[in-house]
Amino acid sequence: MKQLAEALRGRFTSHHAFLLGQLLTQLDQVAELVAICDARILEVSKPFEPEILRLQTIVGVGRRSAEVMVSEIGVDMSRFSTAGHLASWARICPGNHESAGKRRSAGTGTGNNWLRTTLLESAWAAAHSRKSYLGAQFR
Repeated sequence: MKQLAEALRGRFTSHHAFLLGQLLTQLDQVAELVAICDARILEVSKPFEPEILRLQTIVGVGRRSAEVMVSEIGVDMSRFSTAGHLASWARICPGNHESAGKRRSAGTGTGNNWLRTTLLESAWAAAHSRKSYLGAQFR
């Protein structure tokens, strides 16, 4: 028991305490900045609240994901002639590289990385949900 107490005590000097205090202060400042940004996002997204709430009914899509989708795509879908065009713009569709009957892998190309990342995270969350159709399809 004495050995364990000695190992846990370690060497924590006044310099370590100073550095830890600096890090904790910085952490508090960052948390305050995040709260300010969250408040601003809520303020700016108020006109799109019905769309954000509707997107949140999709399994795997939370508040922040819905906000990102609305901010990146918008609410007017008429600029995309088909769902495939939107998927391509979001870099979700894989490329098709076929020549002489041989298929080779191809990247997804250029597109909207912010939207792509959000859609992939939402798909991952939906795939790992227990009581949903999407989770059952994944399993």
